[in-house]
Amino acid sequence: MPRRPIRVTGVPEGPLRAALTALRAEPGIPAGFPPEVLAEAERAARDPVLPAEDATDIPFATVGPPASTDLDQAFHLSRQGTGYRVRYAVADVAAFVAPGGALDAEAHRRVMTLYFPDAKIPLHPPVLSEGAAGLLPGQTRPAVLWTIDLDADGSPLAVDLRRALVRSRARLDHAGVQRELDSGTAEEPLALLRTVGRLREALEADRGGISLNVPEQEITEHDHAYGLAYRAPLPAEGFDAQLSLLTGMAAADLMLSSGTGVLRTLPAAPDGAVGRLRRTATALRVDWPHHVSYAALVRSLDPREPRHAAFLQECTALLRGAGCTVFRDFALPEITTHSAVAAPYAHCTAPLRRLADRYATEICLAVAAGRPVPEEVLAALDALPERMADGGRRAATVERACVDIVEAALLKDRIGEVFDACVIDLAEHRPTTGTVHLESPAVVGRVDGDGLLLGERLRVRLTEADPGVAKVRFVPA
Repeated sequence: MPRRPIRVTGVPEGPLRAALTALRAEPGIPAGFPPEVLAEAERAARDPVLPAEDATDIPFATVGPPASTDLDQAFHLSRQGTGYRVRYAVADVAAFVAPGGALDAEAHRRVMTLYFPDAKIPLHPPVLSEGAAGLLPGQTRPAVLWTIDLDADGSPLAVDLRRALVRSRARLDHAGVQRELDSGTAEEPLALLRTVGRLREALEADRGGISLNVPEQEITEHDHAYGLAYRAPLPAEGFDAQLSLLTGMAAADLMLSSGTGVLRTLPAAPDGAVGRLRRTATALRVDWPHHVSYAALVRSLDPREPRHAAFLQECTALLRGAGCTVFRDFALPEITTHSAVAAPYAHCTAPLRRLADRYATEICLAVAAGRPVPEEVLAALDALPERMADGGRRAATVERACVDIVEAALLKDRIGEVFDACVIDLAEHRPTTGTVHLESPAVVGRVDGDGLLLGERLRVRLTEADPGVAKVRFVPA
């Protein structure tokens, strides 16, 4: 699901880069991999557990951002009668990571890849995540191969899942794919990405699901000054995301049918969170009539429009209640759905970057083959929600710190300037302290002043902006 993507470009020196580097050195942030983990990763890269089935005749391709180095998924689409066949190959991390080994223990400690605007801290050593386990073009790799047949409307008819050797033929990027789709030069199977993607988007809207087209924030650094720009996601990115969502929904259905599994769940957003978002809409002058639902509003927004882009960034706050939910022996949890997906859903398509995906995949493989779930998988399930929650909190802390640092860098040379803003939150026991959202640039910061009112529009003066301490503060002007 979406996070707030921020990218920094420009020279490596300067206070912003220094602050991000210092953040990566803070306690609780994983550093380099221990020698025994690297040694095990090297051995596994040379000698993975290979499946017997060979699917290298299928011309898979990967698609993603140009800078992506951990290639978890590859796809192939074809027509199947009046419908479609989706083949989705996912990196088989279990072919490289043995239960109980040093690699496994380190993955449980890290839980997920951490993303910074200028770097990342990976879940697995790069020799695996960017090398032997990744679905690199021209390389034969062990994979978990999902085959999902769809009817003419894009609804699933049948699901098959097995281990197989695959070979990606091409490494595509979203911009290149979009150009081919727009120009009409894309041939099957690439042309079917738009066809299937649109069908799945229509079904998502019908069931009340929401895919946030979260724009990427690009911070440009030049002569120690910073500028902010939004890059709106391309339609091809949404089509690609629909394949992952389709697979995650198929995985959830398999696990629910077997009575054992690990889901990604999200309860409906509480009224307070939606209320705060309405105040943010007011701050950004985004028209949100009271009779219009959140889902309908999101689908009406244009991420190329700066105010809408800023609002979509804030919409990610409604996803913060998502969690990892484990069940077994048909003792189903109270909540089995993800409210943004509007259906049961499981993380299973990014095992190079998320720990839970490996376990969901192993359960699905067992169910599809009609065999018991491996004991080592069952033994790990009880501790998995807490581990994923800890990892999620660490990732959220990093993301919030990165946003604070970037916003402070963006405003560091504008101390004393006055901005149009709106009060979007008040401290519960401190009526003189609140949170404001600037109209431009779209920055959130603390405001200190008497008589603050929720939803109030006011002008504020910037009093502090230091990327070294990640603080942005205002007072009423």
